[in-house]
Amino acid sequence: MSLNYSYTHPHLLLHSISKSPNATPFREGKSLISSSLSNNHRGFLRPTIPLAKKTLLLSSSSSPKSRPTATRIVYRESLIPFWQQNWFIALLFVMALAFLGLSIFLFLTLDLDGASFSPASASSSSSSSSSSGSALEITYGSVIKLMHERTKYRLHSHDVPYGSGSGQQSVTGFPSVDDANSYWIVRPQLGVNAKQGDTIESGTIIRLQHMKTRKWLHSHLHASPISSNLEISCFGGENESDTGDYWRLMIEGSGKTWKQDQRIRLQHVDTQGYLHSHDKKYQRIAGGQQEVCGVREKRADNIWLAAEGVYLPVTASK
Repeated sequence: MSLNYSYTHPHLLLHSISKSPNATPFREGKSLISSSLSNNHRGFLRPTIPLAKKTLLLSSSSSPKSRPTATRIVYRESLIPFWQQNWFIALLFVMALAFLGLSIFLFLTLDLDGASFSPASASSSSSSSSSSGSALEITYGSVIKLMHERTKYRLHSHDVPYGSGSGQQSVTGFPSVDDANSYWIVRPQLGVNAKQGDTIESGTIIRLQHMKTRKWLHSHLHASPISSNLEISCFGGENESDTGDYWRLMIEGSGKTWKQDQRIRLQHVDTQGYLHSHDKKYQRIAGGQQEVCGVREKRADNIWLAAEGVYLPVTASK
């Protein structure tokens, strides 16, 4: 077979490809053009093979190149237990702050918080009196519990009204020593020039303010629920008090000023009844608590003693 060689200029080749009816699409034609231009841009001699056949040969000889399979690396986040995750640690921190705030709030609103006394001075006075062996004197502003001598019950009140009589806040005798509703603040009568830390002599008229509810130990002519004696109640408030809250301190024995564990009587000024209790107990609302009432005769069940409490020291100008 003989071959005829001819010279084909690159521009003529480009023109012939674009005019050929059998030309491949532009992408394949571009590859062919680039190949032809690279081979002929210097004017090399090449065989004069029909363009359609050349194009067909190039198209049929071209095969898709096999591509190497890419290796995929997948990173998976390891599963962390929820108690080690940041949101759970933050939640624990917030809960700890909430509990801390609650504990501070409860500490600041203890029962003794409302009383007008200094715990530091009271404890120092108590320790000095105990070391010297002398009984603690009860002064205005002291917070005490009154214990009924015979039954050992504490004078007690709570925000529960009587179901009969005056319907005012009830007063009872409570068996437990550790109840906060048995604290009473010793106050002077209205219009008297007495101050916190002053001692209290026998025959002095005082008032007893219930520390929890801020009402006053009170009496009147209503009948008590169980024995039908004079009813003892709590009445009034911080700025509401009258002569129905007045009680005369009467010390039994030779003592002149009121001291801890000293036998006393409290006589109501308006009704002349003595603060009294006995072993007659309530069955329903105040189950297990005994009745506190007023009687006009001196009896063995009229005797009370100042027991637990915070005793303010005596002021220097007594």
